[in-house]
Amino acid sequence: MSKFPDDLKYAKSHEWVKVDENGVATIGISSHAQSALGDIVFVELPETGTTVNAKDEVAVVESVKAASDVYSPVSGEVIEVNELLEDEPETVNVSPYENGWFYKLQLNDEAELDELMYADAYAEHCDDE
Repeated sequence: MSKFPDDLKYAKSHEWVKVDENGVATIGISSHAQSALGDIVFVELPETGTTVNAKDEVAVVESVKAASDVYSPVSGEVIEVNELLEDEPETVNVSPYENGWFYKLQLNDEAELDELMYADAYAEHCDDE
């Protein structure tokens, strides 16, 4: 069973969320997702100021294997994107939880977090795939 950080919540579509005390959600893709994709060569990020709903397609990640959509696990307004990924998309492969985050948004509804999985449930979900 894979080990995932316990302080994050996870979507079935393999995105993770970490919310700070100000209601800012940082979002990226899990180590499971980046591993399945292989070497990431391009990341298309959302525009700052964009309002997104939970389960909206908000970004695209391209690897040597395939292109894949990234979905927002929660709703809110995009307030920051990780510009590092524009020049160094491989950061997602080497640091999916620290430096390889995709974007931050001001969370609209913290109750949406209840629909996401904790690390142990997400690990089981990945094992079942």
